[in-house]
Amino acid sequence: MKKGQHHPHLVMLLTQDLNSPSGLGRYFPLAKYLVRQNYHVTILALHSNIEAEKTRDFWDQGVHIRYVSQMHVLKIHNRTEYFPVIELIKVVINATKRLTQEAMKESPDLVFVGKPHPMNGIAGLRVARSKSVPLILDCDDYEAESNKTNHIWQKTVLRCFEDSLPKMADLVTTNTYFNKDRIQKLGVDEKKIHYIPNGVDTDRFQSASVDRLKSLRDSLGLGNNKVVGYFGSLNLANHPVDLLVKSFARVYQNNEKVRLLIVGGGGDMERLRALVKELNIEKGVVFTGRVDPNEINAYYQLADVSVDPVNDTLADRGRCPLKIFESWQMGVPVISGHVGDRKKLGGVPAAISLYKPGDEAQLSQLLIELIKDANKLSNLRAQGFLRVKNYSWERIANYSKTIFQEFFERDR
Repeated sequence: MKKGQHHPHLVMLLTQDLNSPSGLGRYFPLAKYLVRQNYHVTILALHSNIEAEKTRDFWDQGVHIRYVSQMHVLKIHNRTEYFPVIELIKVVINATKRLTQEAMKESPDLVFVGKPHPMNGIAGLRVARSKSVPLILDCDDYEAESNKTNHIWQKTVLRCFEDSLPKMADLVTTNTYFNKDRIQKLGVDEKKIHYIPNGVDTDRFQSASVDRLKSLRDSLGLGNNKVVGYFGSLNLANHPVDLLVKSFARVYQNNEKVRLLIVGGGGDMERLRALVKELNIEKGVVFTGRVDPNEINAYYQLADVSVDPVNDTLADRGRCPLKIFESWQMGVPVISGHVGDRKKLGGVPAAISLYKPGDEAQLSQLLIELIKDANKLSNLRAQGFLRVKNYSWERIANYSKTIFQEFFERDR
């Protein structure tokens, strides 16, 4: 820490805005709760539609946020547009330049790179070396496997940075043991890799009023039916919601007093709507579209069970689903695939009911059994309440502060 400075200054470099799943669910809550631990946090981020964004420099709950350039794709509502090669290169160069320039204006004690991408990776390395401060690299996904790219060379470049940046960082954090093991196999010293899981922002996830829940339930036409909930992005490349829809069709054939509530937006919404129509289950499925993040707590409370649909892919093994922690916090039992860290997250007794990933028949059978068995649902709910106490962002930020402290001590 620089002499005479009492509040460590962490500069966070992000390649997405704070409305993205990682931005909203991981990076902003970590920043917010670090502020409560007497940090000064500045987030320099790229935006999915910088030209349309009017508010680019603002404070939110003690965190200084600045959007400095366009990210590598353009998002307009639920539509994602990919730049032509020449324009993409210009966007990447400009974004790297702007992140570097803006970070250089700061006086950080730590530079934090959220995701090992080229733009924030290059900027983070340049700033950390120039300012002689530690570089923290956070790996919350298996990027080369989970990112949809429009050009083959993009995946090659992404993989190169994902494999090389951990070796150059002073500290690497991961949100899954799968990612931790993968990075260690690259030759990175195990001592500098730390597991920091995802968690739940307890400020956002509080119980809604009875009147609010009744009004919302009526507006969605859920009636007195049991509700299976999905909460997340409608992007089939990363989240096989079609697997859940097909499984639900079997449930609906067995019991028409059940509804599937799909909360979220994304580029594959129309494909999912078409699948629902093809399966003739339109009366049983409700799409909300994207909802206000500050209202999502109420939607969770409408569900009798929450489903995390997964396949057994490298991308899925590298994920730590936010919806699991959020469901637990809101008292909703969770079903997920037995892949990656999910069994470890669920603990013993299990707080997650697991199915074989990608198995449509097993998922549907599990849903049928749980909907019928109030005791099983109650037990899952109780275990979720117990488990989520370990995964509040307040607690995770406190743990992160302890890890970061060694760097401050080193500079004194």
